[in-house]
Amino acid sequence: MAELAEFLDTVRRTTDAMLEQCVPGVDVEPRRLHEAIRWSLFAGGKRIRPAILFAVGQTFNAAFDDLSSTAAALEMIHTYSLIHDDLPAMDDDDLRRGKATCHKQFDEATAILAGDVLQTLAFKAIAEDVKLSSETRIKLISMAAAAAGTPYGMVAGQQLDLDAEGKTLSIDEIEQIHRGKTGAMISAAALTGAIIGGASDEELSAIEKYASNLGLLFQITDDLLDVTQASETLGKTVATSVTLSFSAPFIECHIWISV
Repeated sequence: MAELAEFLDTVRRTTDAMLEQCVPGVDVEPRRLHEAIRWSLFAGGKRIRPAILFAVGQTFNAAFDDLSSTAAALEMIHTYSLIHDDLPAMDDDDLRRGKATCHKQFDEATAILAGDVLQTLAFKAIAEDVKLSSETRIKLISMAAAAAGTPYGMVAGQQLDLDAEGKTLSIDEIEQIHRGKTGAMISAAALTGAIIGGASDEELSAIEKYASNLGLLFQITDDLLDVTQASETLGKTVATSVTLSFSAPFIECHIWISV
């Protein structure tokens, strides 16, 4: 456990140092926008996606420095998605990572723009990473874009989740939402690390299966924590109850959890 804690601390410090290089300081105009970006980006996130990227990359003997820009890029994409998810038009949350959400601390328009900037800076970080070959950078950009967008990525998963509100879903439909909403970016983290490390096609296929299932587990766990832990513990707004409803041949299940 001590070794894992040391690894996660190294990942966090390395990622944060790279993020400092990627985003403007608060003394750069427009200051309010850059304050909003940094408010969310440096709010104490666990850096799970960078950790997965570094772990897989090092498994394939990638140099630590070669992984840092892509790790920062994926964290910026993740943070932009949190800023937008918290908006009143989406989840309408007041708390994130133990702090006021970006739109509560600043305003809705600034929060939208902060998310927009983080998304663009993410692809800039990969594109300008001269430590990697042009061919590798193109692969990484394509993979990150696919994982963040549609038809099978994070944004698509969020739309399917919104569409599913109040409906009874099949197991396959729930899984599709989770694999898109959370699993796609976790898979991208593992796959980009493997690509930088020079993994073969066969190895990439194995990594993708592993990471996709890890993302599914991550989202299920997150949903359950939302109704079994207090806001003070999780650092974000939690639900007071959740209903998981699904049906399959010869079986129908409804799980209701309340705190």
